[in-house]
Amino acid sequence: MAEVEVKLKRVANCNFEATNSDGSVAMIDGPPSIGGENKGVRPMEMVLMGLAGCSSMDLLLILSKQRQNPEDIDVTVKGTRVDEVPAVYSDIHMHFEVSGDVSEKKLQKAADLSVEKYCSVVKMLSPTVKITHSVSLKS
Repeated sequence: MAEVEVKLKRVANCNFEATNSDGSVAMIDGPPSIGGENKGVRPMEMVLMGLAGCSSMDLLLILSKQRQNPEDIDVTVKGTRVDEVPAVYSDIHMHFEVSGDVSEKKLQKAADLSVEKYCSVVKMLSPTVKITHSVSLKS
């Protein structure tokens, strides 16, 4: 089994610096209402970012195997949180918008495979979150 490690260091108030084992850094912060300064991404936004990143990497690999040539991939992820504590996501929708020499049918198949089979983040979230997706080609 592969082990993954990140380190979190408090910078000030609710502002933290998260560092992975390669030294890449992400800033995490809370809203001013809890002492944050809006200097970073909220933790629950990072969950959506991780989902978008994971599924996009799958999408690229699958499209490549299908001999498709995407130029750009834009992903919009919208999550709906419940009105209670903890305010977890109940529903998440991902929309993949791709440009380049790509068949819409193959794009849909690649997105389906990522979301339904390969994306590790989807697999972690899907027992408790309804995750849907859609695709479109950009001109």
